[in-house]
Amino acid sequence: MIQTMEDILRRFCACGMEYKDHEGYTHDWVTLLPAVQLAYNTNQPSTRGKTPALVEKGWNPLLPVDHLKKNLLTIHPTA
Repeated sequence: MIQTMEDILRRFCACGMEYKDHEGYTHDWVTLLPAVQLAYNTNQPSTRGKTPALVEKGWNPLLPVDHLKKNLLTIHPTA
């Protein structure tokens, strides 16, 4: 798990210019940890078939997109 988190953080920091200073170094990677944790815990690996959150807590956390889907209007197909 640590290796996976390190790899995710390395990729985020390499691609996100908003986290780099004028010399190209990333100093503010700590702000990325909540997003990386959510991404890791809601990822369903092929080996287990369950997300880490489901294995550990018994439920999957809602993603921001899930909140958006709940607030969208559903148009009836025959309307």
